[in-house]
Amino acid sequence: MSNLDQAPAVTVRGGLQRVSAAPVHEVLTARTVQLGENTQVRRLLPNIRRRMVGAWCFVDHYGPDDIADGSGMQVAPHPHTGLQTLSWLHEGEVLHRDSVGSVATIRPYELGLMTAGHGIAHSEQSPVEHPRLLHGAQLWIALPNAARETAPAFQHHTADELPLASTMGGLSARLMIGRFDGAVSPGTAHSPLVGLDVELRAGAIGALPLVADFEYAALAMSGGVEVDGVPIEPGTMLYLGCGRRELMLRSDAGGSVMILGGEPFEEEIVMWWNFIGRTAEEVAAYREAWQAADRRFGEVVGYEGDRLAAPPLPEVPLKPRGRVR
Repeated sequence: MSNLDQAPAVTVRGGLQRVSAAPVHEVLTARTVQLGENTQVRRLLPNIRRRMVGAWCFVDHYGPDDIADGSGMQVAPHPHTGLQTLSWLHEGEVLHRDSVGSVATIRPYELGLMTAGHGIAHSEQSPVEHPRLLHGAQLWIALPNAARETAPAFQHHTADELPLASTMGGLSARLMIGRFDGAVSPGTAHSPLVGLDVELRAGAIGALPLVADFEYAALAMSGGVEVDGVPIEPGTMLYLGCGRRELMLRSDAGGSVMILGGEPFEEEIVMWWNFIGRTAEEVAAYREAWQAADRRFGEVVGYEGDRLAAPPLPEVPLKPRGRVR
């Protein structure tokens, strides 16, 4: 998925941001953003209060949207560098095409993981014949310096291929990426992190084991969920900081929540439009290469229509930003 803003913000969101070494409760509210022709998303990262959670640097939540009488998601080919995109659905279908030749229909609770690395382009569309509802999340993971020039790739894993933790007190945790409680996702991770999709039955209450050195956040996907005693509504994220060895979850009526965590990402990055680099000069070169149809990004074969044009670079300088503990 893309940042389709034709005037991407370059303000420093939240100024100097510190990784909380101790547990906290910091509610992050979303801003509404138009994505493609028909889809509105709730953008939670980057946020005015928080830019990253571990290596997680971009989080959009969308739906449930009734698309029975429309074309649904329609995002034209666009580029990425220096990151991974993780596509996750609770309802609906998304057809993914990319410039390394991948064509895959992503369905609920399946992992669509695209590694941009040196450079890739992709499109995302609801199939012509599609389910009535569309509901999911799109996330980006910043690649560390050692992996950010890796060859582009795409992985697609069905729900049956992803580890499902035993139900604990009415909780069922599916591992999207990373490691959790001894299980390892088949999706390739380039830094220590975890992404979980947790379903809670009505009346569920239980604890998830955590890594104390990771920082965490919880994204409410549906229903009513309490995270560490704090109720959060769908489309809202709760930043939790570091220092936890377990996390209590509860739901009276049932619901679902995504748990994102990882080792604090301490490299300075420049994130603008759909690119992640280390300097303003790198990002400018990425933009120039995309506009010139350079082979760095390849071609998305099979998409009918024009690709997205990159917006103009801002007049103010792009500066590397990082975080401190």
